[in-house]
Parts: sequence; C-alpha cells; structure tokens
Amino acid sequence: MLVRRLRALGFRNLADAEVELGEGVSLVWGANAAGKTNLLEALYLSLAGRSPRTRNDREAIAFGRPLARVEADVLDRSTPGDAGDQRTFLCAVERSGDRRHHLDGHALGPDGHELRPSLSVFMPDRLVLVKGAPAARRAHLDRLCAALWPARTEARRRYSRALAQRNALLGRVRAGHADAGALDAWDAELAGAGVELIAIRAEAVGALGDPFVTAAAELGLEGSARIAYRPRSEAETVDALAEELAERREPDLARGFTTHGPHLDEVAITRGDRALRRYGSQGEQRLALLALLFAEREVLLAEGRPPPLMLLDDVTSELDQDRRRMLCERLVAGGGQALVTATEPDQLPPECPRTELGMREGSVIAPVADTGAEAA
Repeated sequence: MLVRRLRALGFRNLADAEVELGEGVSLVWGANAAGKTNLLEALYLSLAGRSPRTRNDREAIAFGRPLARVEADVLDRSTPGDAGDQRTFLCAVERSGDRRHHLDGHALGPDGHELRPSLSVFMPDRLVLVKGAPAARRAHLDRLCAALWPARTEARRRYSRALAQRNALLGRVRAGHADAGALDAWDAELAGAGVELIAIRAEAVGALGDPFVTAAAELGLEGSARIAYRPRSEAETVDALAEELAERREPDLARGFTTHGPHLDEVAITRGDRALRRYGSQGEQRLALLALLFAEREVLLAEGRPPPLMLLDDVTSELDQDRRRMLCERLVAGGGQALVTATEPDQLPPECPRTELGMREGSVIAPVADTGAEAA
C-alpha cells in the first residue's frame, strides 16, 4: 500500500491542509516545533485509529477546536499487476470523547489492522518498547505476528477470551458463587490457546534474531546485542500447561487473577548479558529500537509480506555520516515508503534518493521536490 496524501483538520499545530506524499523516502525537515512529529502522528492516527504518542487522543485536538480529523488516501496494490484502488482512512476525535475510525466510510472494528498498511514507528515515546514494562513488548510482538501470519491471529484472541473468563471465574470462586472444579475447563481452554500463542511468538522472535544482531552492529550498538523470547512457561503441550495452571490454582484464587501463562512473557533485548531496559543509555536504547524496526522489516519481506510504512522521527541525530548512509541504503532496499524527519535537509546524505517537504509553524512551506535522482 502507498499513502498518497494526508488531510488534517484541527490536529495539534498542523495547519488545516492537504499534504501530498511521494513514493520511497520522504524527508520532512524544519526547525524544532515546526510540526514534523505532529505530521507523522497524524498519519499514524489516520491509519491505526490511535496515537503512537499518547493514550489520550484528545490531546491531539488543537487549542480552541472542537475536534481533530485526519484522513489518509492509500493506493492499494495488493493484487499483483493491478494499478491499485484508492482507499481512504479517516479518524476523528472530539473533545466529548467520541471518536470514529473509518475505511471508505465504514467503521473499522477490532480487525481493522488487517486492512491497513503495516506501520513501523521510531519516536521518543516508542522507546517504551526497549525500556518499558514487558507488556508493551508483548503487544508489539503480537502485532508483528499478526502482520506476518494473519491467519494465525485467532490464537491471541482465543487466549485473551479464555484469560478473561478464567479470571472472572476465579472471582466467583473466591466469592463462594462457584466451585473450584469449574476451573478445569478454563485451564484446558487457556492452555490450548496458550501453547499455540507461545509457539507463534517463539517463531517470530527466532526469525528476528539474526537480522536484529546485524542491524544493531551496523548502527553502532557496541557489544553483543540480542533479542530473545522468554516465556513464563516451558510447557510444550496443552496438558503440560494445563497442569501448571492447576498447580498454581491456590495462589490464583488468593490473588483473584491468573498468575501464570503467556500473558506474562518477556521479550528481552540485551547487550552482552545485561538488559538494555535497565542498563542501556538512551542512545543505546534508541539504536536498539531502530535495529528492531529494521529487523522486523526484513522478516516481513522474507515472509512475502508488504514492507511496513516507516515513520522515523529525528532518527539521524545520533548517527554519524556512515551510519546515515547505511540508514538510507536500508530504507531504499526492498522498496516501500518511509517518512523521515530532520531539522536540516542535509541530515540525510545527498546521494539518498528522496522527496523533501519543508515545514514551518505547522505548514508545509516547500513543495515536494525530487532529489538524489542520479543516485536512484
């Protein structure tokens, strides 16, 4: 899928306008507070129906405006040889809390992510994927699994439903309204979905391993950087996981929730033998996040999936010229579309083919211009 244009209305400091986007790499440049990050956030919100920066979408509404509305026109080239069909994603957030997320005028439900382009985001707020709690990494990994293998997403849904039902039953047993033996059926259901979910996650992280190591080394993350899946359970069969759940029933009843299973798994990102979330500098964490995004992109391409739309905010600030060239080479390789922000246009090497959008005070002040044509 190719995003052709973005329309914004009442979104943060962005002027109400329509922005044309080019293929390949687009460099969005301008001074601090020019609106570069907001442009990337608006694009993400239109496609995903949520912000990559905040859980409170109303923060995106410009001061004095009743709502924020963003639309993205996307060219769908999913059929080989087809010229593509244009589709329009829309997200609107009102101060009242009401919100809409539509595709071609129809509301998008929980499965909406299957209809939009894959998204890969580098922003300061996204460092939570490296330095935050395990829940953020689990959710991110599950989204990657859904992009890699759409037909296997039901395992995650089945597990979530079974977990909610088991937790609810634990509460009823504690209150004396149900018999503890009733948990047997939900132990089996949770274990069935859990074993499948563990296998899917392990396969995805296994595929990420080598590309992550390579990308981290190229980006200058010194030491032996690794990514590893660390499931809470080592059970390989449904019966084994069900037995583990049964063994922990008393602690679960005491606490009122399920204390064992893949909803507590970890995805560890380390350098040497030390977790980057605890012992890495912010610069190292930034490089690890970028390496993770490139590793995911490589795995998606290897699996025959479309490359993700990459939204990279201030990604060049801690890279030297050699690594900026490597960044461009990676962005160009494999095709796809990427938006990169910078304070100056020369923060991308001149030989890097791209289109440029200059920004000032929330407005695009320079038309889209093709550069690096000779290198292309």
